[in-house]
Amino acid sequence: MLTEVDGGYDQGYRAVENFWGTAPASLVAAFLRTQNPAGFRILDVGAGEGKNAAAFTSAGAYVDALECSATAIKNGRKLFPVAPINWIQADAMEHAYPPCFYDVVICYGLIHCLPTEAAARDLILKLQNSLKRGGTIFVVAFNDGSHDLSAHPGFEPLLLSHAWFIQQFKGWRIDVASDSILFETHPHNRIPHHHSLTRLSAVKS
Repeated sequence: MLTEVDGGYDQGYRAVENFWGTAPASLVAAFLRTQNPAGFRILDVGAGEGKNAAAFTSAGAYVDALECSATAIKNGRKLFPVAPINWIQADAMEHAYPPCFYDVVICYGLIHCLPTEAAARDLILKLQNSLKRGGTIFVVAFNDGSHDLSAHPGFEPLLLSHAWFIQQFKGWRIDVASDSILFETHPHNRIPHHHSLTRLSAVKS
């Protein structure tokens, strides 16, 4: 069972209707600068309020946005009222993913919300299997580096090593694999904090 609703971000979604902003995240923005995804099938799992999903739909892609938080989906519908996003409210661990179906899979900020390493490995395998050969996956998650969790009271994220994430994509073409510190301030509590973050972009062989 995901902890995003009761231990992660749902409080922020309830307090601020535009918690993450509307611009796509860095890996998605970089992809869209060089690729034409018109007609692509996209899966955005842990979609939040839909900023990445909306960016792909505006470029002509078909997007399934899977999110466990009803509040996040409600916010997303308000933020992107004309974007033809197919919203799916579901637990990512329990959803049935079609095999070899998607051209791009996005998994931003979700893995560290899972309860165990085994669950993380299982979800990544499911997402890998849902991707077409030659398709791209983006995974961005907290790793086991330095964190200031003062802005996340009660949240105990799953912290896996950067090397662990790389190992899950052995045999894939890895285009981006960065390990860096993100400094941020969430709009609902205004507490400056930081996270060690793995950013990974890989292509299925």
